[in-house]
Amino acid sequence: MSWTSQPLVAFDLETTGTDIESDRIVTAAVVAVEPDGRLPEPRTWLLDPGVAIPQQASAIHGISTSHAREHGMPAAPAIEEITAAITEVLNSGTPLVVMNARYDLSLLDRECRRHGIKPWGDRLSGEASPVIDPLVLDKHVDRYRKGSRNLQALCAHYGVTLQDAHNAVADAVAAARAARSMGVRHTAIGALALADLHDLQIRAAAEQAASLQKYLRRTSDPEATVEPAWPFIPYVG
Repeated sequence: MSWTSQPLVAFDLETTGTDIESDRIVTAAVVAVEPDGRLPEPRTWLLDPGVAIPQQASAIHGISTSHAREHGMPAAPAIEEITAAITEVLNSGTPLVVMNARYDLSLLDRECRRHGIKPWGDRLSGEASPVIDPLVLDKHVDRYRKGSRNLQALCAHYGVTLQDAHNAVADAVAAARAARSMGVRHTAIGALALADLHDLQIRAAAEQAASLQKYLRRTSDPEATVEPAWPFIPYVG
Protein backbone atom coordinates (compact mmCIF):
# COMPACT_ATOMS: atom_id res chain seq x y z
CA MET A 1 0.00 0.00 0.00
CA SER A 2 1.33 3.44 -0.93
CA TRP A 3 2.13 5.91 1.82
CA THR A 4 -0.24 8.30 0.03
CA SER A 5 -3.20 6.24 1.30
CA GLN A 6 -1.93 6.07 4.88
CA PRO A 7 -2.32 8.52 7.77
CA LEU A 8 0.20 11.34 7.95
CA VAL A 9 1.12 13.69 10.78
CA ALA A 10 2.16 17.23 9.92
CA PHE A 11 4.31 19.67 11.89
CA ASP A 12 4.74 23.41 11.47
CA LEU A 13 6.32 26.31 13.33
CA GLU A 14 5.84 30.05 13.17
CA THR A 15 8.84 31.90 14.52
CA THR A 16 10.57 35.20 15.22
CA GLY A 17 12.68 34.97 12.07
CA THR A 18 14.63 32.70 9.75
CA ASP A 19 17.94 32.08 11.57
CA ILE A 20 17.93 28.62 13.13
CA GLU A 21 20.71 29.53 15.53
CA SER A 22 19.15 32.63 17.05
CA ASP A 23 15.44 32.80 16.30
CA ARG A 24 12.67 31.45 18.52
CA ILE A 25 9.42 29.52 18.24
CA VAL A 26 6.20 31.53 18.55
CA THR A 27 3.54 28.97 17.58
CA ALA A 28 3.63 25.26 16.76
CA ALA A 29 1.16 22.66 15.52
CA VAL A 30 1.16 18.88 15.26
CA VAL A 31 -1.80 17.66 13.21
CA ALA A 32 -2.91 14.19 12.14
CA VAL A 33 -4.22 14.18 8.55
CA GLU A 34 -6.23 11.07 7.66
CA PRO A 35 -6.42 9.71 4.09
CA ASP A 36 -10.12 10.63 3.92
CA GLY A 37 -9.32 14.21 4.87
CA ARG A 38 -10.46 14.01 8.49
CA LEU A 39 -8.47 16.11 10.95
CA PRO A 40 -8.48 14.84 14.53
CA GLU A 41 -8.05 17.61 17.10
CA PRO A 42 -4.66 19.23 16.44
CA ARG A 43 -2.14 19.92 19.15
CA THR A 44 -1.14 23.58 19.19
CA TRP A 45 1.11 25.81 21.23
CA LEU A 46 1.48 29.57 21.64
CA LEU A 47 4.77 30.51 23.28
CA ASP A 48 6.20 33.54 24.95
CA PRO A 49 9.56 33.23 23.18
CA GLY A 50 11.35 35.33 25.77
CA VAL A 51 12.44 37.92 23.21
CA ALA A 52 10.65 40.62 21.27
CA ILE A 53 8.95 39.39 18.11
CA PRO A 54 10.14 41.56 15.20
CA GLN A 55 7.44 43.55 13.48
CA GLN A 56 8.16 41.88 10.15
CA ALA A 57 7.57 38.45 11.70
CA SER A 58 4.36 39.62 13.42
CA ALA A 59 3.14 40.92 10.07
CA ILE A 60 3.45 37.41 8.65
CA HIS A 61 1.94 35.24 11.39
CA GLY A 62 -0.12 37.81 13.28
CA ILE A 63 1.38 37.26 16.75
CA SER A 64 2.70 40.36 18.50
CA THR A 65 5.14 40.48 21.39
CA SER A 66 2.43 41.72 23.76
CA HIS A 67 0.00 38.96 22.74
CA ALA A 68 2.66 36.26 23.14
CA ARG A 69 3.66 37.58 26.56
CA GLU A 70 0.08 37.75 27.78
CA HIS A 71 -1.26 34.49 26.36
CA GLY A 72 1.76 32.31 25.56
CA MET A 73 3.26 29.48 27.59
CA PRO A 74 6.78 29.93 28.97
CA ALA A 75 9.15 28.72 26.28
CA ALA A 76 10.88 25.86 28.10
CA PRO A 77 7.83 23.73 29.06
CA ALA A 78 6.23 24.38 25.68
CA ILE A 79 9.36 23.25 23.84
CA GLU A 80 9.47 20.11 25.98
CA GLU A 81 5.86 19.34 25.01
CA ILE A 82 6.48 20.02 21.31
CA THR A 83 9.61 17.87 21.33
CA ALA A 84 7.83 15.03 23.10
CA ALA A 85 4.99 15.19 20.56
CA ILE A 86 7.37 15.11 17.60
CA THR A 87 9.37 12.27 19.11
CA GLU A 88 6.21 10.25 19.68
CA VAL A 89 5.32 10.56 16.00
CA LEU A 90 8.83 9.75 14.78
CA ASN A 91 8.93 6.65 16.99
CA SER A 92 5.45 5.52 15.92
CA GLY A 93 5.96 4.52 12.30
CA THR A 94 3.71 7.30 10.98
CA PRO A 95 5.39 9.68 8.51
CA LEU A 96 5.99 13.23 9.73
CA VAL A 97 5.36 15.87 7.06
CA VAL A 98 7.36 19.08 7.47
CA MET A 99 7.55 21.74 4.79
CA ASN A 100 11.21 22.79 4.62
CA ALA A 101 12.08 20.34 7.39
CA ARG A 102 15.67 21.52 7.50
CA TYR A 103 14.44 24.79 9.02
CA ASP A 104 11.71 23.69 11.44
CA LEU A 105 13.49 20.62 12.80
CA SER A 106 16.81 22.44 13.14
CA LEU A 107 15.21 25.36 14.98
CA LEU A 108 13.43 22.98 17.35
CA ASP A 109 16.78 21.28 18.01
CA ARG A 110 18.40 24.63 18.86
CA GLU A 111 15.52 25.64 21.11
CA CYS A 112 15.95 22.40 23.04
CA ARG A 113 19.64 23.09 23.54
CA ARG A 114 18.96 26.70 24.54
CA HIS A 115 16.64 25.55 27.34
CA GLY A 116 18.57 22.49 28.48
CA ILE A 117 16.04 20.04 27.00
CA LYS A 118 17.01 16.73 25.45
CA PRO A 119 16.79 17.30 21.67
CA TRP A 120 14.32 15.31 19.61
CA GLY A 121 17.11 13.63 17.66
CA ASP A 122 18.51 12.12 20.85
CA ARG A 123 15.12 10.62 21.75
CA LEU A 124 14.63 8.42 18.71
CA SER A 125 14.47 4.68 19.19
CA GLY A 126 15.27 2.08 16.55
CA GLU A 127 14.07 2.80 13.04
CA ALA A 128 12.49 6.24 13.28
CA SER A 129 9.60 7.17 11.05
CA PRO A 130 10.48 8.98 7.84
CA VAL A 131 10.17 12.70 7.37
CA ILE A 132 8.36 13.82 4.23
CA ASP A 133 9.36 17.28 3.01
CA PRO A 134 7.17 18.63 0.17
CA LEU A 135 9.78 21.27 -0.68
CA VAL A 136 12.57 18.76 -1.26
CA LEU A 137 10.30 16.32 -3.08
CA ASP A 138 8.82 18.95 -5.38
CA LYS A 139 12.27 20.16 -6.41
CA HIS A 140 13.23 16.54 -7.07
CA VAL A 141 10.24 15.51 -9.19
CA ASP A 142 9.82 18.82 -11.07
CA ARG A 143 13.31 20.27 -11.11
CA TYR A 144 12.94 22.78 -13.93
CA ARG A 145 9.53 24.28 -13.10
CA LYS A 146 9.87 28.04 -12.88
CA GLY A 147 8.43 30.21 -10.15
CA SER A 148 8.13 30.08 -6.39
CA ARG A 149 8.35 26.85 -4.39
CA ASN A 150 6.81 28.20 -1.19
CA LEU A 151 3.83 26.46 0.40
CA GLN A 152 1.26 28.66 -1.30
CA ALA A 153 2.81 27.93 -4.70
CA LEU A 154 2.98 24.19 -4.03
CA CYS A 155 -0.65 24.12 -2.92
CA ALA A 156 -1.73 25.96 -6.06
CA HIS A 157 0.30 23.59 -8.25
CA TYR A 158 -0.99 20.41 -6.60
CA GLY A 159 -4.61 21.50 -6.22
CA VAL A 160 -4.64 21.94 -2.45
CA THR A 161 -6.65 24.64 -0.71
CA LEU A 162 -4.64 26.76 1.72
CA GLN A 163 -6.66 29.12 3.87
CA ASP A 164 -5.20 31.27 6.63
CA ALA A 165 -1.60 30.90 5.46
CA HIS A 166 1.07 31.28 8.16
CA ASN A 167 -1.26 29.83 10.74
CA ALA A 168 0.67 26.79 12.01
CA VAL A 169 -2.32 24.42 11.82
CA ALA A 170 -3.36 25.57 8.34
CA ASP A 171 0.18 25.35 7.01
CA ALA A 172 0.75 21.90 8.53
CA VAL A 173 -2.46 20.50 7.05
CA ALA A 174 -1.75 22.04 3.65
CA ALA A 175 1.78 20.60 3.63
CA ALA A 176 0.45 17.09 4.33
CA ARG A 177 -2.19 17.36 1.64
CA ALA A 178 0.34 18.73 -0.86
CA ALA A 179 2.70 15.83 -0.10
CA ARG A 180 -0.10 13.32 -0.58
CA SER A 181 -1.17 14.92 -3.85
CA MET A 182 2.45 14.98 -5.02
CA GLY A 183 2.84 11.27 -4.31
CA VAL A 184 -0.34 10.46 -6.21
CA ARG A 185 0.68 12.54 -9.22
CA HIS A 186 4.28 11.36 -9.28
CA THR A 187 3.98 7.62 -8.88
CA ALA A 188 7.75 7.14 -8.80
CA ILE A 189 7.80 8.62 -5.30
CA GLY A 190 4.30 7.52 -4.31
CA ALA A 191 5.29 3.89 -4.81
CA LEU A 192 8.43 4.06 -2.68
CA ALA A 193 8.67 2.34 0.69
CA LEU A 194 8.89 4.93 3.44
CA ALA A 195 12.51 4.17 4.31
CA ASP A 196 13.45 4.52 0.64
CA LEU A 197 11.52 7.78 0.39
CA HIS A 198 13.44 9.17 3.36
CA ASP A 199 16.78 8.14 1.86
CA LEU A 200 15.80 9.66 -1.48
CA GLN A 201 15.18 13.01 0.19
CA ILE A 202 18.57 12.93 1.93
CA ARG A 203 20.23 12.52 -1.46
CA ALA A 204 17.94 14.99 -3.22
CA ALA A 205 18.45 17.69 -0.59
CA ALA A 206 22.23 17.33 -0.87
CA GLU A 207 22.06 17.56 -4.67
CA GLN A 208 19.82 20.62 -4.48
CA ALA A 209 22.17 22.30 -2.00
CA ALA A 210 25.18 21.59 -4.22
CA SER A 211 23.37 23.03 -7.25
CA LEU A 212 22.40 26.20 -5.38
CA GLN A 213 25.91 26.60 -3.99
CA LYS A 214 27.39 26.29 -7.47
CA TYR A 215 24.95 28.90 -8.78
CA LEU A 216 25.68 31.35 -5.96
CA ARG A 217 29.42 30.98 -6.38
CA ARG A 218 29.09 31.64 -10.08
CA THR A 219 26.73 34.61 -9.85
CA SER A 220 27.21 36.47 -6.56
CA ASP A 221 29.52 35.05 -3.89
CA PRO A 222 32.57 32.94 -4.72
CA GLU A 223 32.71 31.75 -1.10
CA ALA A 224 29.02 30.84 -0.71
CA THR A 225 28.21 27.61 1.10
CA VAL A 226 24.84 25.88 1.25
CA GLU A 227 24.22 23.29 3.96
CA PRO A 228 23.50 19.87 2.40
CA ALA A 229 22.24 18.07 5.53
CA TRP A 230 18.59 17.02 5.74
CA PRO A 231 16.14 16.71 7.54
CA PHE A 232 17.98 18.94 10.01
CA ILE A 233 21.29 20.73 10.29
CA PRO A 234 23.53 19.13 12.91
CA TYR A 235 24.48 21.27 15.88
CA VAL A 236 28.16 22.21 15.99
CA GLY A 237 28.21 24.50 19.03
